[in-house]
Amino acid sequence: MSLTDQLIAHRAKLQELESKLNSSDAFADPRKRRDLNSQYQEEKEIVEIGSRYEKTLADLAEAKSTLVESKDAELLSLVQEEIAQLEPKIPELEHELTVALIPPDPMDKKSIIVEIRAGAGGDESSLFAAELMRCYTLYAESHGWKTELISANRSDVGGYKEVIFEIKGVNAYSHLKYESGVHRVQRVPETEKAGRVHTSTVTVAILPEVEELDIKIRPEDLKIEATTSQGAGGQSVNTTYSAVRVTHLPTGIMVYCQEERSFKQNKERALSIIRARVYAGEQERIQKERVEARRGQIGTGDRSEKIRTYNFPQDRVTDHRIQENFHNLPAIMNGGIEPIILALKKAEVAERLSQS
Repeated sequence: MSLTDQLIAHRAKLQELESKLNSSDAFADPRKRRDLNSQYQEEKEIVEIGSRYEKTLADLAEAKSTLVESKDAELLSLVQEEIAQLEPKIPELEHELTVALIPPDPMDKKSIIVEIRAGAGGDESSLFAAELMRCYTLYAESHGWKTELISANRSDVGGYKEVIFEIKGVNAYSHLKYESGVHRVQRVPETEKAGRVHTSTVTVAILPEVEELDIKIRPEDLKIEATTSQGAGGQSVNTTYSAVRVTHLPTGIMVYCQEERSFKQNKERALSIIRARVYAGEQERIQKERVEARRGQIGTGDRSEKIRTYNFPQDRVTDHRIQENFHNLPAIMNGGIEPIILALKKAEVAERLSQS
């Protein structure tokens, strides 16, 4: 289908959504109206880019026609100048429109659940897990998003063996989905007296927050247990059964939550993680069945794949998926990961365009 044909279809869709937005059904259902408005804004953006593209094409055609028909030297000079300005805009707008027409990931607008786990490297790995959490928290703050701790298993040196937290904000998943995978750090640990560089790993999973409408989990598939909160080393820190352990029986996925004050709050948090993990597992299964084995890998990240190396002695971060280096590690660890994310987004768009 040509760009013109696609634009016609999107203009019709925009009119249809405008009609639905003004209907009594939409006004009676706030959630439905919010969803319709979100779709309307997406279609409006496509149509606006398309209109600029069509106008530029029309202006160029008119200028070229004038160039052929006119004999006025002064006018011809102005027209040639206009053509020189318009011609480079055509491929730029065509690319912008093509990118806008790529169907977005339906999860892109979602808030996320971030799971960070220490891997190889012992204490050093747990310390880097804590630094990554801080990095993502600062990045979230720079976008006006809210972070909330869900559960944490702290190490004796002040790091995290495992930490799970939520980032609430529109488009959080579209930005941070690229962080899923194995992060490798190379540096001299503070406890290393000989000054030797150690290599450690941390695993990051970015899960879109999934609502009950997005995925159905049967109550009989869940085992919910009340338990006491646990401290470092596994000892009980109180005798109140406010913590909760939820197991999804078909997959064996187990979630333990204790950070909230009540059993009900911890149960809600645990169920939200269960939904996110079951959904993510289903999406991974579907991806593996696709004919194009690498399709979407830049966007989602295989959790067992080494995606990035943080080399502190050389002040360099290397993203292995795009084979690109980034410098100024202190700024990056202070939440300055936007250049890396933008480079990954650009690579994903290029990959999707080559496959479309």
